[in-house]
Amino acid sequence: MSTANGTATDCRNAGYRRLFERDGLTFGTGFPLTGTNRSTPDIERELELARLAESLGFAGLWARDVPTYWPKFGDAGQTFDPWPWLSHVAAETDEIALGTASIVLTLRQPIHVAKSAATVDRLSDGRLVLGVASGDRDPEFPAFDVDREDRGDLFRDRFEAVRTLWREEYPELEGEWGRLEGDLDVVPKPTTDTIPMLPTGNARQSREWIAEHGDGWLFYHLPERTLEDYVEQWRADAGEKPYAMAVRVELADDPEAEPEPLHLGYRAGIEWFRDYFDRLEASGLDHVIVSLENENSETALRRFAEEIVDNRE
Repeated sequence: MSTANGTATDCRNAGYRRLFERDGLTFGTGFPLTGTNRSTPDIERELELARLAESLGFAGLWARDVPTYWPKFGDAGQTFDPWPWLSHVAAETDEIALGTASIVLTLRQPIHVAKSAATVDRLSDGRLVLGVASGDRDPEFPAFDVDREDRGDLFRDRFEAVRTLWREEYPELEGEWGRLEGDLDVVPKPTTDTIPMLPTGNARQSREWIAEHGDGWLFYHLPERTLEDYVEQWRADAGEKPYAMAVRVELADDPEAEPEPLHLGYRAGIEWFRDYFDRLEASGLDHVIVSLENENSETALRRFAEEIVDNRE
């Protein structure tokens, strides 16, 4: 990996390697694993399911960054702030990657982001992978005194500030967020030169900017033909940097059931999903975050792992 000025950097921490340096397509799943996304989930049950996902061979657990609950949008993520939540999950797991999907850089002070992320990375022995976003919940911007029309500029400025705070000791930095100078440093530093950062969606940036500056690309669910085009264009611009996608999955009781569209995913039988993920892997996808929509979360995790994850190893 390299920075915009060509300086070689290492972002391949333990989490990155687990997600992107294993053979074939890898699978993660996202909190809340119990599906309770409008109120506070049961903590012990979430942790039980997190440990189960790791034991079943899932490569990553992903947490959302939802600063405020907006009922119109429909969910509060896992409710808990991603930094303490992932630290708690790190203490309950051993090797599974811990991802954010995604930290809203435009609403967070970059010094806090750099320190919090490096803390989680250190406490988890390098398992953090950082999805980062420009934000999409309109009422949050005035709550943080941010002009939503400035999201593109703010994202770029804070993205580079966070990376510099990790990479350099006693950096001199200035942005709309503030100024850092003199005998001030931000510690701890991460386990690698920089924690891997994956812009989410377009983040108000060009694909070329994301390819140059990001350590990979995390995208929302796309129809297969569109995904093929996106991955082909991404490879042309970014080479072998990873491409990841989220998809909602509801497993039908009938293993041969044909697909029914869901918002950002499908309801289908396990046979169709097996072929579907084969096609995604053939298109060049590196990692997929599955949001399992079935009522019994444990059964759905086990069934998906046994029928999809195990059959790809």
